[in-house]
Amino acid sequence: MSDNTPTTLSARQAEHDPNFMLSLARGLEVLNAFTPQRQRLTISQLSQKTQISRAAVRRCLYTLAALGMVHSPDGRSYELLPRVLAVGHAYLAGTPLAKVAQSALDNLGKALGESCSAATLDGDNVLYIARAAVNNLLSVDLGRGSRLPAWTTSMGRVLLSALPEDQLEVTLSRANLIRYTPHTLCDLAALRAEIAKVRMQGYALADRQIEVGLCSLAVPLLSRGGQVVAALNVGVPASAMSATALKEKALAPLRRAAMELSLQL
Repeated sequence: MSDNTPTTLSARQAEHDPNFMLSLARGLEVLNAFTPQRQRLTISQLSQKTQISRAAVRRCLYTLAALGMVHSPDGRSYELLPRVLAVGHAYLAGTPLAKVAQSALDNLGKALGESCSAATLDGDNVLYIARAAVNNLLSVDLGRGSRLPAWTTSMGRVLLSALPEDQLEVTLSRANLIRYTPHTLCDLAALRAEIAKVRMQGYALADRQIEVGLCSLAVPLLSRGGQVVAALNVGVPASAMSATALKEKALAPLRRAAMELSLQL
């Protein structure tokens, strides 16, 4: 066999090949670096976000491009291609949690007349697994598979509040505390205090944190064993409803929906 002939690892070989596992991990980190706010990134920016060397990022992008998952429209920056959706499609379409959450959100959205979502924690981000949209309150379209920084969202703060303290500190230490709006809570000490408050009260309010036009309320979704497995939220236009009014309108129905969902898990 020629040295240039590619070899294919079996699943058993790949499991014990440290180079393969490292390359796979790096490739996933590079894919996860793209967000709705940063849809196009250069090699240098990807290296900075992932803490992976530029040479390794370049190799990852070469492989991802060959697989049809990324491309470079200008020869300098990269963006994701639709084929990336195949990576998570089986989970999002088939997991029982996503299925039952979608049905519950459809009912809740109709009852409240507001947009509702469900998300899990995916590293430093929230991953949307279900959504019933009444109004699009963000500058980016959200749906299944969308990701947002956990620290700045109501669902993210609920999910972060369920982490052990040491894991929470590691996650917060990696957070890029961007001031998305004049109201964004981007002081680390204040953010820790807010997450502690969320843990104590059992819900999170995020008022104009990631978009000036959005106010959202989230509660945890528990498994039958009492573990936090996801978060549910309701989002409203901040110009039409205050955080206090949102809590009065939606907290009880949101908690009831979460409790009913928990019984189905």
